[in-house]
Amino acid sequence: MKNKVYLLIGCLLLALSACTSVKPWERGVLAKKEMAWQLDPMESKLQSHIYFAKEGSSGGGQAAGGGCGCN
Repeated sequence: MKNKVYLLIGCLLLALSACTSVKPWERGVLAKKEMAWQLDPMESKLQSHIYFAKEGSSGGGQAAGGGCGCN
């Protein structure tokens, strides 16, 4: 039981050590093309189009809309 508590505390400290703030002068490194989720925006749009065509819906990738159809 004692080892589990130490393991939990260790994992929590390890997870919290990854949290950091990015300084304004460091943001240029993160804004590079290599750091993007999708490197090719056209490929991303195509995959999104295929997904929504198969699902029979649209707009599922955004957070807007309340589900009542009155967007």
